[in-house]
Amino acid sequence: GKSLGMIFQKASTRTRVSFETGIYQLGGQGLFLSGRDLQIGRGEPIKDTARVLSRYVDGIMIRTFAHDTVLELAEYASVPVINALTDLLHPCQAMADMMTAIEYKGKDLKGKKLTFIGDGNNMMNSLIVGALSTGMSFSAACPKDYMPPKHIIEFGEKYGNGKFEIVTDPLEAAKNADVVYTDVWASMGQEEEKKIREAAFAGYQVNKELMAVTNKDCMVLHCLPAHRGEEITADVFEEHANEIFEEAENRLHAQKAVLVECMADEMPEKV
Repeated sequence: GKSLGMIFQKASTRTRVSFETGIYQLGGQGLFLSGRDLQIGRGEPIKDTARVLSRYVDGIMIRTFAHDTVLELAEYASVPVINALTDLLHPCQAMADMMTAIEYKGKDLKGKKLTFIGDGNNMMNSLIVGALSTGMSFSAACPKDYMPPKHIIEFGEKYGNGKFEIVTDPLEAAKNADVVYTDVWASMGQEEEKKIREAAFAGYQVNKELMAVTNKDCMVLHCLPAHRGEEITADVFEEHANEIFEEAENRLHAQKAVLVECMADEMPEKV
């Protein structure tokens, strides 16, 4: 019987369908609100939108650009606010990723290694938190001009206890990995940089050569959509398609868990 306001300032497949289906399966309803549907598309302050929506819905989910937008929304809203993606973080995806790693590698992930290949973007930032919080070690390979923000690196060094490293050599990062993760080279909003990024990331591809240095039975994850032939080869993608699409399915289950945690009065008997 509860309602979730779903603000989308960035387009989506997995985020929208997983949250809208998830709230429905839990007995509530999701309201899709694009930037064109809301007055924020015409300049209404975020803090006013937060205070209005809080009087109509039981929770707000937002997928947007600037991280400060989520922070301001949360500051002025009187209902739970869920970060479904910003340019800085993608925590809901990372939860589904760690769930998938547990399904394939066992509940105890301590001692396992997660390697990210590519851009120091919102996906990498959230995976650092996800990996270290589950006891995994984290390594990444990024071009020197595409490293994560300084405060993210400092977080990894502080909480990694020697299990955190970011290098520029993909083969070095992937050595003895149990999970290899990659994402597109140019994220939404970076289309104008596509040619520049293709040159910068030319050597940062998940391919047979890179997988050869990982541990036996290493799994591959990708938050999708995938650009075969760029960040990952078609053969490696298809070899690990079951893992990747299980990961996509787990967005639904992870989102339902977030909704229950944030909005349910009590834990449902069956979810």
